[in-house]
Amino acid sequence: MEEQKINTLWTHLHWLSVLAQQGSYTAAAARLGVSKAAMSQRIAELERAAKVTLVQRTTRSLRLTEAGQKLVDETRASFEQIEQSFAQVRDLAEQPSGLVRVTAPVALARQQLVPLLADFLKDFPDVRLELDMSDRLSALATEGFDLAIRHTAHPPDTHVAWTLCDTQSVLVATRAYLRRRGEPLTPADLQAHNCLHYPRSQDTPVWTFEPRQTQGVSERLTVPVSGNFAANNSEALREAALTGAGIALMPDFSAQAALRQGKLVSVLPGWKPVGAFAESIYAIRPYAPHVPRAVAALVEHLRKGLRAGFAV
Repeated sequence: MEEQKINTLWTHLHWLSVLAQQGSYTAAAARLGVSKAAMSQRIAELERAAKVTLVQRTTRSLRLTEAGQKLVDETRASFEQIEQSFAQVRDLAEQPSGLVRVTAPVALARQQLVPLLADFLKDFPDVRLELDMSDRLSALATEGFDLAIRHTAHPPDTHVAWTLCDTQSVLVATRAYLRRRGEPLTPADLQAHNCLHYPRSQDTPVWTFEPRQTQGVSERLTVPVSGNFAANNSEALREAALTGAGIALMPDFSAQAALRQGKLVSVLPGWKPVGAFAESIYAIRPYAPHVPRAVAALVEHLRKGLRAGFAV
């Protein structure tokens, strides 16, 4: 292959690596900001120049041939180095800029992150944010996300994790419900109440507590609970609790506003719920020797904003 011809194929090789990473022409085209037809054309041109099939296509799947995989494996490090070098040069600018793709859980994003992200964009007008709200755990590197915001107890060891803030679980109800059904004085009293819970398995739900002060009890107490409503979304649990349907256990970021407004009140304030939800919120990203300035600025903005606003 002539040298001039090779020099015209650098973009084609990069697009092949993105195709391998994304796993489909549609996803790769979206990642690159091009049409699916343009993506297919570039790969076809690369195959003609290489004189070998690089991608096996069927109506339902796509996979690289041995030659295609070899080409991707042997050029990946070079493209990653180019990307890092360009990011470092771009960050020499005074203001952070560029696209930052973020994924976050639905409830946390809607209630806490969106207002903070709007403020961030006012401070950094050259940054563009793309927010994916999903409770599904995304593969950051393969799906092209720069940052994941996660409410978790165990951030992955293979990624960089920054602690944004601490959280706690809260037990809440309306005053009307407590007047109607009576206020529980101990965790055992919850067995006589309609408990709105987050489903963890097919087993009978249980809530675990430990005393905030000794109170003569040194061990955790676990009690089975039951209720007529369960949801795997803390916003849904809060909305059900606000109707007076029962006592709900949820992360503090979901109950925060309603508690401040007096629409919900704390139940069993002398007892701390444990084990139901994680106690930290993290910003997570794949390891890289260079963190883009826009990503670093966003992490710091979220840390300040969440820590300032999480006093229930």
